[in-house]
Amino acid sequence: MRVALWRVLLAPRTTLRAVRLQRTSRPPFDSDFDSAWRQARMHHAPDEIEYLLRHCARTEDR
Repeated sequence: MRVALWRVLLAPRTTLRAVRLQRTSRPPFDSDFDSAWRQARMHHAPDEIEYLLRHCARTEDR
């Protein structure tokens, strides 16, 4: 819940895009909110992709 709250407060447009993307995705490509948020963020701010890739690499190591 904390991450979602930070996302809403710091990037409300990206959060709305992610919710819209999550709702419109169809099986078998149903995405969770985190994946939808990352995808929406990559489209909106492509210069931040290196930070998203680092975050994905850290979560895979866990």
